[in-house]
Amino acid sequence: MTPRAADRARYDRATAHLDAPLAIVDLEAFDANAGDLARRADGKPIRVASKSVRCRALLERVLAMDGFAGIMSFTLDESIWLARAGFEDVLLAYPSADRAGYAELAGDPKLAAAVTVMVDDPAQLELIDRARAGGAEEIRVCLEMDTALRLLGGRVRVGARRSPLREPAQLAELARSVARRPGFRLVGLMAYEGHVAGVGDAVTGSPVRSRAVRLMQRAARKELAARRAAVVRAVRAVAPELEFVNGGGTGSVQHTAAEDAVTEIAAGSGLYVPRLFDNYTSFTGRPAALFAQPVVRRPGVGVVTVLGGGYPASGAAGRDRLPVPYLPEGLRYDPQEGAGEVQTPLLGAPADDLLIGDKVWFRHAKAGELCERFDTLHLVEGDRVTGAAPTYRGEGRTFL
Repeated sequence: MTPRAADRARYDRATAHLDAPLAIVDLEAFDANAGDLARRADGKPIRVASKSVRCRALLERVLAMDGFAGIMSFTLDESIWLARAGFEDVLLAYPSADRAGYAELAGDPKLAAAVTVMVDDPAQLELIDRARAGGAEEIRVCLEMDTALRLLGGRVRVGARRSPLREPAQLAELARSVARRPGFRLVGLMAYEGHVAGVGDAVTGSPVRSRAVRLMQRAARKELAARRAAVVRAVRAVAPELEFVNGGGTGSVQHTAAEDAVTEIAAGSGLYVPRLFDNYTSFTGRPAALFAQPVVRRPGVGVVTVLGGGYPASGAAGRDRLPVPYLPEGLRYDPQEGAGEVQTPLLGAPADDLLIGDKVWFRHAKAGELCERFDTLHLVEGDRVTGAAPTYRGEGRTFL
C-alpha cells in the first residue's frame, strides 16, 4: 500500500460515520507543517496569515506552538472580530475603506491596542480620520512597500501590484506623514514578496519554465534584500521605535528569515499545503486539508460522478486553480466538463472500484478558500475524528 493509499484508508475509516460533502484537517500533518515552517524561520517569529486558515480553533492551535506570534488578517471587520475574541496582535495586511470599522477601532482602547492597519497612501490616513466619528484612540499603522522585481529599465514587472511605494525616500516620506498626523503611530513595515513566496519553482513537466522561475527568484531575492534593508534604514530614521518588519511567505521563509532587516515572517498556506504548494524546491509539506465528495453516479466503465466539487480558487483563471482529485490516486477530470457546480464526472481506472456513496478526496488549489465552502473542519488524528472546528463560515462570518 502506497502512503497515499494508506491515507485514504485512514480518512475513509475516520469519516465512515459522516456523510460527504465534508472537509477535514489531518492534525498530525498540520502540526508537522507548522514545525517545518518554524524550523525554516530559524528563530524569527511567524505571523500566521488568517486568510489561509479561516478557522479560529486552528489559529489558536498554531499560535500556541513555539515559533508563532500574531495574526496577519485580511479585512478590518475580521481584525476587529479576532481582537474581540482575544487575539492580541492582529496586523491587517491590506488597506481598508471600512469607515464603520475605523470608527469602532478609534473608539475602543482594547481594539486600538490590538489591531494594526495597513497604509501606503496619505489619502488612507485622511479616510481614517474622517471615519473616526469622535473616537480619539491612537491608530497603529504599518507601511507596505512594493517588492516587485523590475527589469529592462522598468519595462518588465514581476510581482503583484500592491503598494505604490518602492524606494526608501518614498517610504520615509509617508513615515513622516504618519508622524506629523495626530492620532496615529507608526509601528511596522511590511513587504510581501509573492513572486518568490507564492510561485512554485519546480513545475512538473516544465523544466524550462522551472529553471526560468528559479533564475527570476534568485535575482528577485538579491534585489529585494538590498532594497528592503535600505527602506528599513530610511523608515527607522523617522520612526526609531518601529516594532516589526514583516516579510516572506510560505515559499520563501528561510530566505526572508536570513535578512537582518526582517524581524518576523508571514506564513499560512504552509499549514494546510494546498496543491499550488506542490511545486517548490525550498520545502516539501504534507497535505493537511482535504475535502470529500460522494459518488452519486456510475455513468459507464471508467467513470464515476461525484456531487458538486466545482470550487475554483482565486487568481488568474486556469486549470491550476481547480481542486485536484487526490484519493484514490489516478482519477482525473473529464476535459469537457471539468469541476462542476452540482456534479463532477471523474475518469480513470480507479472509478471502477468506487461504489455509490464512496468518498473521493480532493485538495483545494489554495489554502483558506476551502473554508468558504464548508461550515466545519473535522479534525482527524490517526484513523479517528477527534473533534470538529467551525470555519469562519460556520461562525456566520464571511468577510469577503
